[in-house]
Amino acid sequence: MRMNFFVCFCLAVATLPVAAADYPTRPVRFIVPFPPGGGTDFLARTIGQKLSERLGQQFVMDNRAGGGGTTATEIAMRANPDGYTVLLAFNGTLAISPHLEKVAYDGARDFAAAGMLATSYHMLVAHPSVPAKNVRQLIELAQAKPGTLNFASSGNTTNPHLVGELFKAVAKIDIVHVPYKGTGPAAIAVLGGESHMMFSNPTAVLQAVRANRLTALAVARPQRSPLAPDIPTMEESGVRDIKVESWFAVVAPAATPRDIMARLNNEIARIAATPDYRALLEKNAFDVVISKPDAFPEFVRAEREKWGKVIKAAGIKAN
Repeated sequence: MRMNFFVCFCLAVATLPVAAADYPTRPVRFIVPFPPGGGTDFLARTIGQKLSERLGQQFVMDNRAGGGGTTATEIAMRANPDGYTVLLAFNGTLAISPHLEKVAYDGARDFAAAGMLATSYHMLVAHPSVPAKNVRQLIELAQAKPGTLNFASSGNTTNPHLVGELFKAVAKIDIVHVPYKGTGPAAIAVLGGESHMMFSNPTAVLQAVRANRLTALAVARPQRSPLAPDIPTMEESGVRDIKVESWFAVVAPAATPRDIMARLNNEIARIAATPDYRALLEKNAFDVVISKPDAFPEFVRAEREKWGKVIKAAGIKAN
């Protein structure tokens, strides 16, 4: 009887939340919703390495591709909420996918945030054969010849596709969407003149812009890009409401102890304040963001509502 009591007591202690001051006492699983390589994986590995250095335990990358990120998101939602499983979440899985398919999670309800990490932005580029050197000329060309221009994207329902649809709606133009299987194939299509233009992460197209193989028309960012300060923003080009950014956050299952999430948030904020980290992200077309955990659910709801309107207006359907 005494032995049974002792075993039960030990088990109970083992399941108690670990105090934030002691966290973590073992490696942390960091789920990444895409394969190794690419911007999302780079961001996860960069912050994971910094967290490992600060907290003294490895943040082990677990790349779980599939479903445009929903596979990894569902795995993370069902994980033990003990702080030893975190996910690199982004707007595609939490704010966009729920409008296109049935998902098992609610981004605002089922996850606790350790904090936002970064945003990335898009650059509008065109093949040199397109007789437009700025956004206003492009809009005038599209209005004069509805349905004759097209824009490439990295795939149906991806961020570049949705930014293009938002551009169409705001500028009141008719340009045709052409989806490709990834940013690389889409960029190749525009470089070859197969497609007329695309919204892309700057790092994927800047080399071609500098070699005059693509024409950069604008960046969809509140301010000009530090990577290309000579290229105007969409608003400077006369098109408002195209300040569209992809965002990324570290999250965990909703029931994860608040003190652990606060500890992670504090460490992420300290990392974000270091010049070398900010410079590295900026070089890869990411803008560092610092946020508080409690603001995350409302932010996700607002993002979900915004993209729901775009998807409905454009009649976008999942593949």
